[in-house]
Amino acid sequence: MKVGGGAVYGGPRATAVPALLLGHGKATFRCYASNSSPDHVSFIKDVAASQPPEHLSQLLRMLKTRGESIMSPGAKQGLIPLAIPLAKNSSGAVTALLRWPTAPSGMEMPVVEVKKHGVWLLAKTVDQLIHRILAEEDADNSREINDELFHASGDAGEKLYEKGDFAKSQLSNIDAYLLRKVGLFPDVLERKVKRHFEEGDHVSALVTGEFYTKKQHFPGFARPFVFNAEVLLKVGRAIEAKDAARGALKSPWWTLGCKYKEVANIAQWEDEQIEYYKERVTEEGREEDIKKGKAPAQVALDEAAFLLDLASVEGTWDEYVERIAGCYKEAGFHEIARFVLYRD
Repeated sequence: MKVGGGAVYGGPRATAVPALLLGHGKATFRCYASNSSPDHVSFIKDVAASQPPEHLSQLLRMLKTRGESIMSPGAKQGLIPLAIPLAKNSSGAVTALLRWPTAPSGMEMPVVEVKKHGVWLLAKTVDQLIHRILAEEDADNSREINDELFHASGDAGEKLYEKGDFAKSQLSNIDAYLLRKVGLFPDVLERKVKRHFEEGDHVSALVTGEFYTKKQHFPGFARPFVFNAEVLLKVGRAIEAKDAARGALKSPWWTLGCKYKEVANIAQWEDEQIEYYKERVTEEGREEDIKKGKAPAQVALDEAAFLLDLASVEGTWDEYVERIAGCYKEAGFHEIARFVLYRD
């Protein structure tokens, strides 16, 4: 069975090859980690071939102040190869930047938590995450770390949030403040839906679940569609839930926010989609696409995306790295290929 679809912003299936491909400059190989301060800014410029977020250094200081261990940006072993590690907390969770392979010009790299099967979106921009952290710390003003965090945020913190703003807003809780004043966050929206269910307000839960899936809110991420499918299933709308789950599986599987199998169960699929993807990455599958008139570079890009999806099913990223990098190189994305391969 053939399953089509395409995700926005670096998504796997229907990402168009840009007219101007990335250059063919030589790779920069040097150690980006030191005992004191890994150089994330240089790594993003030299290896990830991207523009570093303006306030990345302030975010790193804040994460360190919260007790997280700053990681080398090249410590990518075992992680999805599109991640740029920033820090690891005491429970082992890794905060990273996500380097979309074909993001639109000017789109800042989102901040994600890296999981075995992919990523969970923490914030669409570094500034958004800084703003959120400061607001949450201010709301929980019993913490001694509060002043240290504000100091660590430096000029970024001064620009984004003023102490006392949450109290002045008179909003009922910090989640309401975040959604109104800071931005949209997957976990906050999901908590909002769950509160509606707890209050017995199924209509508001459904409306919020559908709002979560609006294309402009989290472009390229499948998680909103997965959660909406769960909401629909909860109110007994199994057919709509099945359709929503199948829609989620048209986006990158590594953005589902859970295991592939959980979504496939709602979609009422066995392993046919996995088998279809495995067919697409064979030599026969490539030849079939080219015979249909698809440009070889596009075929290579699609294959890289299929391989990322297949790797996400078991979380076996390192087994696929070389083949994924080869696809990007074949498509003319030489910098992305080097980034995917890079390891400290």
